[in-house]
Amino acid sequence: MHDTVNLESVGIPTVYIASSEFVAAGEAQARALGADPAAIFVPHPIQDRTDDEMRSLADRALPDVLAALRSEAE
Repeated sequence: MHDTVNLESVGIPTVYIASSEFVAAGEAQARALGADPAAIFVPHPIQDRTDDEMRSLADRALPDVLAALRSEAE
């Protein structure tokens, strides 16, 4: 979250990605930092997924990430 806020502060559009378990934590951290970052949440858990499963999650999230970045850039 800190990296996201720092990059946004210098004009670099960002989107952070986390698993769905961290929705509330991400919102709390953003509030604490006074930020409203774009976020994409993927299904939890991720730590035991295979490389192929992680690639599949990333492929499914990519359209949302690109859309969020386009919105941030406008």
